Parts: sequence; C-alpha cells; structure tokens
Amino acid sequence: MAAPEINWDRLDKIKYYVVGAGLFSGVTVALYPVSVVKTRMQVASNHTAERSALSVVKGLLKTDGIRGLYKGFGIAVTGAIPARIIFLTALETTKAASFKMLEPFKLSETTQAAIANGIGGMTSSICAQAVFVPIDVISQKLMVQGYSGHAQYSGGLDVARKLIRSEGIRGLYREFGLSVMTYSPSSAVWWASYGSSQRFLWRFLEDDVKSEKGTPSLPKIVLVQAAGGIIAGATASCITTPLDTIKTRLQVMGHGKKSSVKQVVKELISEDGWKGVYRGLGPRFVSMSAWGTSMILAYEYLKRLCAKDEEAFGQQSGIVSTD
Repeated sequence: MAAPEINWDRLDKIKYYVVGAGLFSGVTVALYPVSVVKTRMQVASNHTAERSALSVVKGLLKTDGIRGLYKGFGIAVTGAIPARIIFLTALETTKAASFKMLEPFKLSETTQAAIANGIGGMTSSICAQAVFVPIDVISQKLMVQGYSGHAQYSGGLDVARKLIRSEGIRGLYREFGLSVMTYSPSSAVWWASYGSSQRFLWRFLEDDVKSEKGTPSLPKIVLVQAAGGIIAGATASCITTPLDTIKTRLQVMGHGKKSSVKQVVKELISEDGWKGVYRGLGPRFVSMSAWGTSMILAYEYLKRLCAKDEEAFGQQSGIVSTD
C-alpha cells in the first residue's frame, strides 16, 4: 500500500529546524539517563561493584541524586542541535535522491524503502559525525567521571581543555573512524529496518485501512510507527552493540592510556567471555528502541507540521510518511 510522502522540497525549512530542535531536545531530556547507564555499564571493570543497570542507577541516585542521571547533559543537548540539523538535512535530501535513483529498477515498495532509507541513514550519520564525535567524547567522559577509576572534571570545557592540552584537537576526535564504523551502519540498519517494516505493516493492515475508507485512525498510525521503531531498534542494537562497547571504552580512557581495538576485545572477553562485547546490550536496546520510537514519532509529526500547504498536511494525516 503506497503511503503519501512529504518530501524535502515541500517542507518549511525554518519551521522544520526551529520546531525540530525543540521537539528533539525534549525527547533527549526524557531518555538521556538511559545513555548514562549504558555508558557506565560498558566501561565497568572487573572490580566495579555497580555493573548491572539497576545497581548503576542506585549508585548514581545515592551519590548525586537525580542530577547523576544527567551527567554531561548540558554539552550533549547543546551539541545535538547542530548535529541533528546536519543529520536531518542530509537524511531528507539523500532519501529523495535515492528514491529517484531507484525508480528505473522497478523494485518492490518494501525493498525500495529499505535501500533508500538505508542510504539516507548511513550518509546522514557520516555527515553528522564531524559535530557528534567531539560531543560524544566529552559527554561520555562526564558520564563516567569518578566511576570505575575514571577522572573527575569540573565540566565540559574542562574535559575539552585537558584533551586538547594532552592530545591536541585529535583528542576530541578519539576513535573517529570507529565512531563512523559504529554509527553509520547502525543508522543505515535502523532506517532501512524502519522504512521496510513500515511498508510491510501497512500492507498487512491494508484490508483494515480499506474498511476505514482508506484513512487509518490516528491510534493505528502511531501504533505502526511505534512498531517500526521497536523493530528497527532491536535490529540495529543487536548488530552494532559490540562496536559501540569497544568505541566507548577507547573514547573514555585516561589521557595517558593507550590501547587498541584488539586489546579492548581481549580485555572484555577475559572479564566476561564473549558476552563481554555485548555489555550494555539491555540498556542499548531500550535506548535505541525508546530513542528511535520517540524520535520517529516526533520526526513524522514534525514533517506533517512543517508541510508548506494544508493539502499536504491533510494527506499526511491519513497515512503517515514511512520514510
């Protein structure tokens, strides 16, 4: 079943960026603690008492109160705004170009959506890494400060100053290549899974939609979007968690410490066996599913809200864009 699309050229760009910044910042406030817990679990050593999600939460609340669940939040939410602007711009323009490029191949709608969304997700992630990686490095160091032997900092500027002093600008781009290798495939898998699962679910519900005179109810729209987000989050988290765990460990190491991917993998396996590379899988699955579902609902709503004409808004209210 074809779904009407609101393409890049039909969006009010200024409204899209301004409203989008507010919407996504609100989602970040709600879900940021999951990222803190996931990151702490990934860097925990054998001697760390708090290694489960529940014990990490209890430890943070005991020592810092609610603020502990928002370590590094200021720098993360500030840096996320330009990163998301770059990401969403690249995503929309690349998807539109990819759909056009695939038209001559006469692929099924589900396959076409998977490929175009996957290309868009990967390209946009690569473009956003230039802003995202320094923010990621700084916020992660703040997330784990004082935990499992990690250094204390007075804030994001203190982290940046010390990194630049000891390693130069390269310190802010620690494991840039590994970040690209982690987030780009993850973004490609997420968007490909979301785009294809949306098409599949709408096709599955086609008879129900026809009984509603071609216009599905809002609860059904939200349910399909949420299901697509959960499927995408589960798929991407299972595939990319090992890379994310390795990347996080390398990024939060002390200024004087050096290690390699191979050494980190050996260390994780010696501590926990092969399941060591999947440390934080539970919180990461929750994080990617919750973030993804929340973000995609905000994203789809944002596109409807920022459509240039009322006709587009009315169409989109019928069957929400699955791109």
